[in-house]
Amino acid sequence: MNYYNEIKKKLIDNEVYKKIKDYSKNKYELERYYNVGKLLVEAQGGEARAKYGDGLIKEYARRLSKELGKGYSYRTLNYMRKFYLFQKVQPVVAQLSWTHYTIILSIDNINKMKYYVNQCVIYNWSKRKLQEKIKENEYERLEDNTKNKLLSNEGKTIQDFIKHPILIKNIYDTLDVTERMLKNAILESIEDFLMELGEGFTFIKSEYKIKLGDRYNYIDLLLFNYIYNCFVVVELKVTELRKEHTGQIMLYMNYIDEHVKKLNHNKTIGIIVCKYNNEYVVRYCYNNNIYETTYELV
Repeated sequence: MNYYNEIKKKLIDNEVYKKIKDYSKNKYELERYYNVGKLLVEAQGGEARAKYGDGLIKEYARRLSKELGKGYSYRTLNYMRKFYLFQKVQPVVAQLSWTHYTIILSIDNINKMKYYVNQCVIYNWSKRKLQEKIKENEYERLEDNTKNKLLSNEGKTIQDFIKHPILIKNIYDTLDVTERMLKNAILESIEDFLMELGEGFTFIKSEYKIKLGDRYNYIDLLLFNYIYNCFVVVELKVTELRKEHTGQIMLYMNYIDEHVKKLNHNKTIGIIVCKYNNEYVVRYCYNNNIYETTYELV
């Protein structure tokens, strides 16, 4: 087989198809680049050798650029090769554009790549949002236990995708903020905050008022998670995690369970977002339904 001519033919066909059938060009484009990547790997002598020798791809890129014009650089052809190899462990997802894939293919960790593909599908991320999430090290901010669950396809729980730390956009000129300032910063970008917590979180109300005896108390943020079918109490602390924080949030959770939760809802959970963690509080004040994380103003 003349691999160069086959690759050239598929790339020319792709250019023609993009102009004629715009509605399905993304799927067609991915299929073409997958096939080009496959041919490149075969031309290099198979997968075992494809990871090393790149002289052939450089030669093809030089010839294609001369004959077809810009757009077929060594970098682009190498992405097609990597795309083919990646799809052997992660099936092609037509919802993602080729641009999405080139961003993901620049990552050198296969598990991290698979994570971002899945998140793009779940949240319909634009390429800009994808780049932002990678820059924010979202995958690295997951717990190691969560990463292991992703690899083994174990059942995941509500706390698995809470980031550590949670990133909050700083709308002030200082890092020394009060709890009210922190809450206002979260409310300014509430959708981003919910995504930092993970999947299925929806916003109900800030300063949710509850009456305990003859006194009113206010829950910082009351959320609901539609995947796990439960209310979520969020308390914000600009200090180190303290034992009294767990007592406070447990009180609020019990109130929601008794006065707000319906019979078809699961038990309320609590999330404490604090400035610094305290391993002793986590160890000795542990509760199955209370989770903690730290925040960072960015």
